[in-house]
Amino acid sequence: MTDKTLQIKQEFLENLKGVKDIAGLETVKVQYLGKNGVITALMKDMKSLDAEKKKQFGQIVNELKTEVSNAVTDKFEELKKAAVEAEINLMEDFDVSTPANLERGSYHPITLVQRECEKIFKSMGFTVEDYSEIVTDYECFESLNIPKHHPARDMQDTYYLENGQLLKTQTSAAQNAIYRKYKDALINEGKPIKAIFPGRCFRNEATDACHENTFFQMEGVMVDKNISISNLIFFMKTMLSEVFRKDIKVRLRPGFFPFVEPGFELDISCLICGGDGCPSCKHSGWLELCPCGMIHPEVLKAGGIDPEEYTGFAFGLGLTRLAMMKYGVKDIRDLNSGNLKSLSQFTDDE
Repeated sequence: MTDKTLQIKQEFLENLKGVKDIAGLETVKVQYLGKNGVITALMKDMKSLDAEKKKQFGQIVNELKTEVSNAVTDKFEELKKAAVEAEINLMEDFDVSTPANLERGSYHPITLVQRECEKIFKSMGFTVEDYSEIVTDYECFESLNIPKHHPARDMQDTYYLENGQLLKTQTSAAQNAIYRKYKDALINEGKPIKAIFPGRCFRNEATDACHENTFFQMEGVMVDKNISISNLIFFMKTMLSEVFRKDIKVRLRPGFFPFVEPGFELDISCLICGGDGCPSCKHSGWLELCPCGMIHPEVLKAGGIDPEEYTGFAFGLGLTRLAMMKYGVKDIRDLNSGNLKSLSQFTDDE
């Protein structure tokens, strides 16, 4: 190595010795390997060298860069191991008999919104159902009138397991099971199917201020004789007015979803920007909240219900986006961040 690179290496090793935590290590890493780091700057010295010396000097700099990078990696593993050991030692001193401090902690905003919605729909005669996050292809797609190779699947890329099952992309995956569970009461006793089923959903997609790869929905269905779009609009407006405790500006526009016909997008005026436009609403002033529509006859048939005699509506309420609107959360990614500073401000309204 040249005198200059040897000097840089010695200075780096001295700085590395003084690192006590991962934050300090990151500072040293940026100082030497960052875009404007010391080693990166060495490359600028190559401009004045001839071809042969430039090749030799470049090899020396690359060797130095590799040594520094490996040393940073080793130090990171050392610090991480020390942090785990410190946490274990702390747990050993923890007294499980210590009374809990009930003043600490708060419910997650999505939990608050979900419980509020459940309470509202229960008051309107809906039952609350639970369903698995791991489902079959039939439940998530085929029973919902989305056969294999259907273009609609492109909008819902998800995570598949080795056994062929998958993480559900939508709470609609529970529809078929709900219809089969309650169809006998519907047909033999004349009891309408009225159910909501909240849950976590997954999609393999890029994230931004209004899209996440993990989010929460609440599916709702009602099946009976003579159900119409008017019933759907009534229940949705009632729910929204209860959640926000004021009149909410909504719009209903056509939307394509294979399991409903006709299908709609129910949007609400963005409550973060007041409809002026912001990153949360893609600067449109509106936020897509609830895909909905009349249940497709093929979906009813798959659930053992005669579409000639019964009709129904279905909606997929975005609980995550509803929480954003209710609490003024500008970036959807904050809700899954685990950032206590962001989440500790929420308390139960009840």
